[in-house]
Amino acid sequence: MFSHENTVRVRYAETDRMGYVYYGTYAQYFEVGRVEALRSLGMPYRRMEEEGVMLPVHDLSVRYHKPAFYDDLLTVRTIITEMPTVRIRFAYEVRNEVGVLLTEAATTLIFIDRATNRPRRAPEDLLRLLKPFFT
Repeated sequence: MFSHENTVRVRYAETDRMGYVYYGTYAQYFEVGRVEALRSLGMPYRRMEEEGVMLPVHDLSVRYHKPAFYDDLLTVRTIITEMPTVRIRFAYEVRNEVGVLLTEAATTLIFIDRATNRPRRAPEDLLRLLKPFFT
């Protein structure tokens, strides 16, 4: 299992009228989490795109336990739960500054060959970078 953490500060524009982080904003936090997780491995999204690999989201599921508020410093933990194939699954935990679990989520993304617009296997470089975490 591979895990990475990053922080995000809630901006005022990300909150709703109740003062909570708007539920749709969490998808952006998850995107930041997975982009930074892959970057930390040495496989930035940009590199994959330049090599002709696209990663559209296939599905997203979210459970909201408690709200986050304006100016909260959130920790987004991004976990790759299994070795990728033609799909890569990410799990997420969002916690506030005192460690309270606010949100849990998961996304599945599909590796797509840009030239053919067809599913393809995960890039070998990515598999090589992840292998030590799954042995």
